[in-house]
Amino acid sequence: MAMAVITPVALAACGDKEKSSAWVGTPGASASASAPGGEPVLESASVPVSLAITPATGKTGVPLSAEIGVKVGGGKVTDVTVKDGAGQAVTGKLRDDGTAWVPAATLKPSQKYSATVVATSDGGQTTTQTTSFTTMGKPGKRTGTGLYLFDDRTYGVAMPVVVEFSPGIKKADRAAVQRRLFVSTTPAQPGVWSWTSSGTQAYYRGPEFWKPGTTIAVRVGVGGLPTGGGRYGDRDRSATAKIGRSFEMKVDNATKKMTVVKDGATIKTMPVSLGKKSTPSSSGVMVVMEKKEQTVFDTTDTDGADGYVTEIAFAQRLTWSGQYIHSAPWSVGDQGRRNVSHGCVNVAPGNARWLFDNTLIGDPVTVKGTGDKLSYGNGWTPWDLSWSEYIKGSALPVPVSLK
Repeated sequence: MAMAVITPVALAACGDKEKSSAWVGTPGASASASAPGGEPVLESASVPVSLAITPATGKTGVPLSAEIGVKVGGGKVTDVTVKDGAGQAVTGKLRDDGTAWVPAATLKPSQKYSATVVATSDGGQTTTQTTSFTTMGKPGKRTGTGLYLFDDRTYGVAMPVVVEFSPGIKKADRAAVQRRLFVSTTPAQPGVWSWTSSGTQAYYRGPEFWKPGTTIAVRVGVGGLPTGGGRYGDRDRSATAKIGRSFEMKVDNATKKMTVVKDGATIKTMPVSLGKKSTPSSSGVMVVMEKKEQTVFDTTDTDGADGYVTEIAFAQRLTWSGQYIHSAPWSVGDQGRRNVSHGCVNVAPGNARWLFDNTLIGDPVTVKGTGDKLSYGNGWTPWDLSWSEYIKGSALPVPVSLK
């Protein structure tokens, strides 16, 4: 596993603005000799290009997440070169909006860096600006991070990109953090980041499920980034993964059946037993978060004398609170007829094994018609909100094209 989840969850079943600048050229126009007919001809002067960059030369204590900020007028940035104190090149890339050059990795503490930026006007004029700065020492207080995506894995079409922060990021600091969360998809598909109310997680998804076969590349570039409260991001994290076939599980309390739809076609139905009246299953759109062929459900810590310890086969986690799909041989007679579980989706052993063998982490599971509504954040729940509601959670303006 390339990425680490910060806080393990126990099984509880069912229940900085200084800048330097330079100007090249003088704006305006001049009158030449008269043209035929005696009218003067105006010759357009070259449009000057202006360039300002940050951090300011000589600045010290610069965060390890430092970007080379760029402000250009009358042209665009055509080259950025950054070197460390030993003269070694630092890799990175310009943001899509051209506002900054972002290093590909966290900078080293207490190190001197230099940057040279070239901007070119449409008429071919160039101007160059340089700066040098020194980074801060190793941060003391850190914000822990986790990325629920791993290299070379294949996930279901509803797999959100999930980034975790401990402690959570306060609202005032979320925009800066969100600007350092990068996602690219092949083929290209739109997407938006959205935060949970606590700021402990940020999700990334599109208006629709991912296209089967999509490649998702993620970089959580928060190493050394100020995250609020004197804390700094613990490290950068990244992963590249794939999306597999479409496989959806739809559970209806009215019929007490699960319908399995693969690549648009129904391939299987099976009876289920959901949570009884006192411990109802949650209705909403969830995703498979974890799979365990064999495990033990222990609810005694939360339920005391009313708790239980039970061996469970083919368990697939849907919520943090402990809602699963799992094998329940003891309720086979009730499946399809009545609800007797502690909130889980009970299926027969054979069906549980079939599901376990065919599902992927990130496959969507929709439960409807029960007496309880899924709580946002109780699991990977971004798909449980409409798109219009989901994007309200973004700390940055959402492009008009995505509203």
